[in-house]
Amino acid sequence: MASMSSQPTARHLLRAKDLADARFAEPLTVADLAASARLSPAHFSLAFRRAFGETPHAYLLTRRLERAAAMLRMTDRTVADICTAVGLSSVGSFTTTFTRVYGKSPTAYRAGLPPPSAYAVVPACIERAYGRPHNRTFREDTVRADP
Repeated sequence: MASMSSQPTARHLLRAKDLADARFAEPLTVADLAASARLSPAHFSLAFRRAFGETPHAYLLTRRLERAAAMLRMTDRTVADICTAVGLSSVGSFTTTFTRVYGKSPTAYRAGLPPPSAYAVVPACIERAYGRPHNRTFREDTVRADP
């Protein structure tokens, strides 16, 4: 009977985890996540930690830092802009936490990577269009002489 009662709790915890994954940039709190799991904040925090091995706050912070690292790699947005884009409000706290997790400050992390333009993918149709000769000789350059 214990497994039947824990199954709905596990499903609700997954709902909260999915919410954190999808809306990490929003100002989510543990109470918001607990409400999505239909549990009290205290019970939710305990159950979440048992199920996933980390606190809900730590999980949400990890998602935010992962997204920030991706943005540092793929964009040329400022560190402050990235900080707010991932749902954090203090650039100082963001820099400190990022440095603790990744071993480098956000600026140093970005400096050790190729520029974002190296990752830009130009669609093949655009490459073909710009690769075509500008002066065509097929029926476009001929002038018809009308009698």
